[in-house]
Amino acid sequence: MNVLITGGTGFIGRVLVRQLLDQGHSVVVLTRQSGLESNDSVRYVQALDSLAGDEHLDAFINLAGESIAEGRWTAARKQALINSRIDTTRELRALAQRLDTAPRVLLSASAIGFYGPQDHTPLDENAAAVDCFSHQLCVAWEAEADRFSALGTRVCVLRLGVVLDTDGGAFEQLQQSVQFGVATYLGTGGQWLSWVHREDVVAAMLFLLNHDDASGAYNLTAPEPVTNRQFCDALAAEKSAFITLPVPGLLMRLALGELADELLLTGQRVQPARLQASGFAFRYPTLAEALPALLAS
Repeated sequence: MNVLITGGTGFIGRVLVRQLLDQGHSVVVLTRQSGLESNDSVRYVQALDSLAGDEHLDAFINLAGESIAEGRWTAARKQALINSRIDTTRELRALAQRLDTAPRVLLSASAIGFYGPQDHTPLDENAAAVDCFSHQLCVAWEAEADRFSALGTRVCVLRLGVVLDTDGGAFEQLQQSVQFGVATYLGTGGQWLSWVHREDVVAAMLFLLNHDDASGAYNLTAPEPVTNRQFCDALAAEKSAFITLPVPGLLMRLALGELADELLLTGQRVQPARLQASGFAFRYPTLAEALPALLAS
């Protein structure tokens, strides 16, 4: 396949690119970085307009979007989060429309924020959502991706959980205090953390890319989510932390406002029902299996 990837130099994208190349695919990466050297297998472009109409692209993988967890959600920040997702998806569709042949498949990122803050009910892909900013953001993003269907493109929407690995992402923050012998949890610690190892995210993307009967929304989370406190306790046990302490919710609300209430002090107990029903096997289905691997890296 010849695959176009946005966000291909990011936390997930750079590993995905390596996997695609290892499997013999060729890759076109849309990136804002300059100075990256192209070769026979991977080509870096800084604008979709540079791709000609006769370009043969079998698949689009859309991972672009500013981090939702960095800084308070001011009105300007919210608009930037929306624009970084919607505009890129629209530009990809404009490219697909002017290509001689539209891509056969689109994998487009979304997030479990689609479901909004929830309590303890397990959530599969058909679960009802709670209205909030993160839900509205994901709904708009997924709607733009779904418009590819009119071009004859198979669309898979990837509702990503908290992706863990050692060279970036949330794990660096989650284990930051443990190096000082203190494990921390957020607020009451009772909120659910639907995590997933990055290796499983990339493997699931490749699985969906190659299964022609796969379409629609898929939760990309490990089969066994944990509460924030359970994650803290497991990490403390692995690292022999001296003490576990809460980070007070009030302080987090004062510092981060709406972001704290939607992403950090509440959560979702998400199940990857459709992936498992499709026959996908997780390498790290439980935290007990994932944590030693993460800490050994």
